[in-house]
Amino acid sequence: MTTRSLSSALLIVALLALSAVALRAQTVTSVIGTSVVPAAKTMKGYACPMHPEVKSSKPGKCPKCKMDLRLAPEPSTSVVKPTETPSRSSGSSMSIPDVEVLDQDGNALHFYRDLIKDKTVAINFIFTNCTTICPPLAATFARVQKEMGDKVGKDVHFISISVDPLTDTPERLKAWGAKFKAGAGWTFVTGEKQEMDKLLNALGAAVAKREDHTPAMIIGNDAKGVWTRTYGLAKTGQIVGLILDVMNGKLDGSSASEEPKP
Repeated sequence: MTTRSLSSALLIVALLALSAVALRAQTVTSVIGTSVVPAAKTMKGYACPMHPEVKSSKPGKCPKCKMDLRLAPEPSTSVVKPTETPSRSSGSSMSIPDVEVLDQDGNALHFYRDLIKDKTVAINFIFTNCTTICPPLAATFARVQKEMGDKVGKDVHFISISVDPLTDTPERLKAWGAKFKAGAGWTFVTGEKQEMDKLLNALGAAVAKREDHTPAMIIGNDAKGVWTRTYGLAKTGQIVGLILDVMNGKLDGSSASEEPKP
């Protein structure tokens, strides 16, 4: 065999080998693409509702907030579409996202559909370690609650939203609310920080430092699309009057302005 014939034969062998490798790679890709490879076994896990990064393969308590770990939902491949449209006020561009939150009893809720939809609400912003404006804000709610009697929880609902969700567990909020004799119809809200940031941003209450949060109160009637913002430390009679106006779908612009900080 001549040198040229030998070179040609070696070239053909090399090309055949490369073709075989390419065909094998294509076959493996095809098998994986058709999901022939066995799926990883799904393990049951537990996570903290306040600190979702804390996970465990068995029940227990979160080392950060001491809440009971809850069974994590199994991942789903289905596309979930929102079932509710966020509430929008008639007089501003404010919208309320339907984020997942926890109340003071540890119940998982959707903020808009469970706490706002078709209701008249009064909302303020607090955190349990606060020693300045938060106790007076809660005391104001308590006086309004007493003044309005059985209307609270039926005709109007109070909501106190934590601006420090990393610290304010449901247990802490419940104990803090008990100091002000919070009754039925007064809900304290916390949750996973990312979700709470969305909510606070939407309500105009997001701050870089928790101590800088405003003493504002938001009062709204979702069914009638009437929303206003007022001073959360105003006199009890003024706040009660404003709530009654909003409840009836009426709004006097002169009473809706937010007073400056004292």
